[in-house]
Parts: sequence; C-alpha cells; structure tokens
Amino acid sequence: MLNKKVKMIGLLVLAALAGYIIYDSTSQPTGSDLPGNFKEVALYRNPNNTGPIIRIYAATVADIAVADLETYGNLMPYTKYGETTVYFFPDKGGHPTSIQAEDPQIDPEFQSNCLAVYHKDSNGQVSLTKAPFK
Repeated sequence: MLNKKVKMIGLLVLAALAGYIIYDSTSQPTGSDLPGNFKEVALYRNPNNTGPIIRIYAATVADIAVADLETYGNLMPYTKYGETTVYFFPDKGGHPTSIQAEDPQIDPEFQSNCLAVYHKDSNGQVSLTKAPFK
C-alpha cells in the first residue's frame, strides 16, 4: 500500500516537472511580444560553421517611441565568439530586403532611413547607436 503511494507521488512530481518544462519553453518572449510592432525583413548568416557565426538582421519598427530596441536585439540569436547586428527601420518608408556581409551591409539607398543599429560583438559587448548614418 505504501509502495503504491510513493509511486503515485513520484509520478505526480514527474508530471508536474514535465508540465513546467513544457510551459517554460513555450512561453519565452519573442520580438513580436515587445511594444513597437517589430518585423524582421532581411537576414544574413554566414555559411561558415567552423569559424565565428555572423548574423545580420534588418527589422522594421511601427512605433519607435515605445520600441525597446536593445531588448529586441538581445532576443536575436547569438553565438559565443560570433556577432549579431540588427539594423532598425521605420515600417513606413524604405527598408532593405537583403543584406550582405561586406560593407556596406545594407544598400546605401536605405541608410538615411536607418533609425538605429544594435551590435553584439564576439566578446558579448552590446552597443546601440541611434541615427548611425546621419
């Protein structure tokens, strides 16, 4: 009788733990959860998996007044010793649809529309530069 109770309690604890793990993994915030109505419009990722991984994004922002650009950048994938860069543009206006690894990473035609650039370097240092091309 006692052995059955111990097994039942063990199963309940295991089920609760599994439920918590599933809930926690599916409730992580994403860029769409942040105020500002972010939308990813372009992405570059270098094909090299043996060296540093370079990720470059372009994202539009509907409301720059309430947008948390640094938090959005921090939510983007980052690999240790790699780099992640996010260019932010207004959603109403010109923005690139492609990005390249070489400078200039975004077409010069869109540089004047760039609101800010988030950069996380290979040491994990974060910088946010507003109006980088003005």
